[in-house]
Amino acid sequence: MSDARRLIQPRRRDENLGPHLAELPDELPAQTEAEVQLAAVGLWKRYHKGRVDIPVLRGVDLEVRRGEFVSIIGQSGSGKSTLLHLLGMLDVPDEGEIAFRGQRIDNLPMRKRDALRNHEFGMIFQFYHLLPELTALENVLSPLLIAESVLGYVRHRKQHVARATELLEMVGLGHRIKHRPGELSGGEMQRAAIARALASEPEVLLADEPTGNLDSSTGEEILRILRTLNGEHNLTIVMVTHDLAIAAQADRRLRLAGGQMELA
Repeated sequence: MSDARRLIQPRRRDENLGPHLAELPDELPAQTEAEVQLAAVGLWKRYHKGRVDIPVLRGVDLEVRRGEFVSIIGQSGSGKSTLLHLLGMLDVPDEGEIAFRGQRIDNLPMRKRDALRNHEFGMIFQFYHLLPELTALENVLSPLLIAESVLGYVRHRKQHVARATELLEMVGLGHRIKHRPGELSGGEMQRAAIARALASEPEVLLADEPTGNLDSSTGEEILRILRTLNGEHNLTIVMVTHDLAIAAQADRRLRLAGGQMELA
């Protein structure tokens, strides 16, 4: 098994999780390749502007199987990012349910949702969200620091640094590990964000317009990395985009329109 493949293998749930292990839901069931890994049923989300309710999602249903690369296309304001935030437990739906590996997760207490998101979901965004005062290496290390107590992190620091370094090398940034975001190009910052998203060995990667802030050549390089993670390492990916050409890179394409999901 290559180093890159080992780096993103599903982690044993009792491995190096420190005090946050108690915050995770009960042991999730084992999963086969064909089973639904992430599902949403009847999702509604409304935003409030004064006395007016603005519905963004109107009963969205979605099923994603383990190892799939799914793209969701939609115009600006169609609710793509809202849906991704709900799937990643950054927000909660007004109605409907979200399940991960057969277990409902949207109604978990906040601390359990935070712990589950930190260990099982990786997220990348259009605008990277790297911490400007940290180096690329330190940004990749940040999820591992969150996952453990300070004492636990210090105990495993050598192991974590080695892992973060290998992840940066995997995305082509081995020579830039000491550089801060302000010293990196847009493509380099997105590659660092991908490495950070993989730090906790997630089972699902949620990508919100991952090439939207990049030129076409750099965007294609980011897509190549995503296709490699999915095709060679079986990482489940859900990507939202407004670009038809980008969406076409996925195995399955859906469209979000009028607050509902349809085939693209």
